[in-house]
Amino acid sequence: MTATAQIPGYVAGIWDIDTVHSDIAFSVRHLGIGKSRGRFGSFQGEIVTGTDPLESTVTATIDASSIDTGNADRDAHVRNADFLDVEQFPTATFRSTGVRQDGDDFVIDGEFTLHGVTKPVSLETEVGGFADGLLGLSAKVVLNRTDFGVGPAGGAMVGEKITITLDIEAKLRS
Repeated sequence: MTATAQIPGYVAGIWDIDTVHSDIAFSVRHLGIGKSRGRFGSFQGEIVTGTDPLESTVTATIDASSIDTGNADRDAHVRNADFLDVEQFPTATFRSTGVRQDGDDFVIDGEFTLHGVTKPVSLETEVGGFADGLLGLSAKVVLNRTDFGVGPAGGAMVGEKITITLDIEAKLRS
């Protein structure tokens, strides 16, 4: 059985991420006891679904300055040279290098560039479905921020592991 047969309504094509109906969020430990959460408000991307889903590709760009944690002072601190340094590194990018099936779900392997550093990452991905020219999917990845040179090493104040969750809707390009 091919992967296509396992995705009801599957459509090959080029899809643009609908930022109005999509969300890129993150969480990170704070002081080792709680979690701070936030999201990025400005991003764009393209998903190309191949005839075979395993030949699909994804590219995305996030405006690093669009970070929103719900606290203006914290946002300003995260934007400065102590963490994201958005003046020098205004965007984060993802480019897929492969797609593989994992049970009923998929893993999108790729290269993520943050703070001028590119590392391989694997997004655990669940396809929500295809309907009326729309594609829905959710993905998750856990990164170590110090691998990308973001913030100080040692997670006493801010944890080193950051969980990024993506809830994406994309529109079929006409």
